[in-house]
Amino acid sequence: MFFRIWLPVIVTSIVGIVLVTALYVPHDPFGKLNGDFSEYFNIIAAFAFILGAGNLFKIHLDKIYRKTKGWLFSVVTVAGFLITLVAGLLKLGNTGGWEGDVVQPGSWFAIAYDSMFTPLQATMFSILAFFVASASYRAFRAKNTEATLLLAAALIILLGRTFVGYWMTAWMPDSLEFLTIPALSNWIMSVVNQAGQRAILIGIGLGVISTSLKVILGIERSYLGGE
Repeated sequence: MFFRIWLPVIVTSIVGIVLVTALYVPHDPFGKLNGDFSEYFNIIAAFAFILGAGNLFKIHLDKIYRKTKGWLFSVVTVAGFLITLVAGLLKLGNTGGWEGDVVQPGSWFAIAYDSMFTPLQATMFSILAFFVASASYRAFRAKNTEATLLLAAALIILLGRTFVGYWMTAWMPDSLEFLTIPALSNWIMSVVNQAGQRAILIGIGLGVISTSLKVILGIERSYLGGE
């Protein structure tokens, strides 16, 4: 019971208290411990990448073995992962050899990233634009006051980012320039949107603080597994 529950809780509490203290007391030994713990986190993250790669292989190789629906996509995923991994670890095509940068132009890794990953990413986001437009049409139907305000703000921002918004209000005099669609679009983004973002960030910060205190005090133990 001690090694399975209480020891991880004690270690987590000590580490959390030290890191919080280091933010307010940057002198040794807390300043040095903060840097050491950062290195330890990087080591743990490296092992997490290994576990993630093993989990990827486990899931997709099982699909390939069982030939479930979409198993050919699993073949492409595993092949792409292996090719990229080998090209990056061995630095194939790198003129600087082992001491060169892994993303050096002309290396196999850079070619795979620039010629395959980047175009695929751009294609994915291009396709997502149609889903976003469809979701916006369903979400912005003016069923109540809040939805009407959301619809109006969305239309102003969309028009303000194109030549259509400028063309629609180009006739307005300079004294009323602040009422043009581009000006209203910039005002919504820089004032209303920023206020909403800051409120969300404050809420997230309070949530992080409360969760961190629960972890440090041993109240939250979900990271140990189980319920």
